[in-house]
Amino acid sequence: MEFLDLIKKRYSVRSYQSKAVEDEKLKIILNAARLAPTAVNKQSFNLVVVRTAGKKDELKRVYHADWFSEAPIVIYACAIPSEAWTRRDGKKYVDVDTTIAMDHLILAATDLGLGTCWIAAFNAQAAREVLKLPEGVEPLLFTPLGYPADAPVTKTRKKLDELVSYEHW
Repeated sequence: MEFLDLIKKRYSVRSYQSKAVEDEKLKIILNAARLAPTAVNKQSFNLVVVRTAGKKDELKRVYHADWFSEAPIVIYACAIPSEAWTRRDGKKYVDVDTTIAMDHLILAATDLGLGTCWIAAFNAQAAREVLKLPEGVEPLLFTPLGYPADAPVTKTRKKLDELVSYEHW
């Protein structure tokens, strides 16, 4: 698939089939995240793969939507601030690094016919407890992963000239 076609094909899946995700596909998707560029190649993130079978009550503590636990897998992207590169002015790049890795993961999933939904509005404390995260590790975002049971809806996007400036703002 051409890259721009892949980007256009990706959408936020909110209904999943119960069909299991093949281990080979999961490995490809996770490896895509591992290969993502990060500041000074620090890779200041960790991905936690949770198989949802028998864990719906736990998962509901983290995110309330019923469709969230329909997917056979949920992948949590956790940031590790102490391992991140820090710019001279003090700006840590951990959120950027983790986000780039998740974007690679999501695009790889789309390329393999799987669906995802970028989720950042969740109960962070519940995620820490459910995942048994150690001190200093932050749950940043996550996605269900599975075969879509819905169809994409039309996306609206700003025009390019609303998003891009040349030479100055």
